[in-house]
Amino acid sequence: MKDSREINEANLRNILETVEKSTHEKIIITHGTYTMPDTARYLKTNLVRKDQTIVLTGSMIPIKGFAPSDGPFNIGFAISEIAHMSAGVYVAMNGKVFDANEATKIISEGRFVSLFNKE
Repeated sequence: MKDSREINEANLRNILETVEKSTHEKIIITHGTYTMPDTARYLKTNLVRKDQTIVLTGSMIPIKGFAPSDGPFNIGFAISEIAHMSAGVYVAMNGKVFDANEATKIISEGRFVSLFNKE
């Protein structure tokens, strides 16, 4: 539980090590949305293993109490999608899956889009 704007190099190395050492081939990481694309790109660039499917997801509206949040939907979507995905690093947000290299957050609109095809 850390604001993603406070993630540092040591945190990124810890995430990378944890994924590398995992016996699992499919991994979902919940992550703050501010730097989610940065972490996805870091993993894609630095992972030695290429047999895993890693999906980062989170919520634009934090899950607190009974307030409405997109978090449960995004986690469910990531779980559903990961079963059909090939090895790689992805971001799953807003009912869409993005390759780590294309995901970007439009803060003013509260959504993720592709760097290559802004809808």
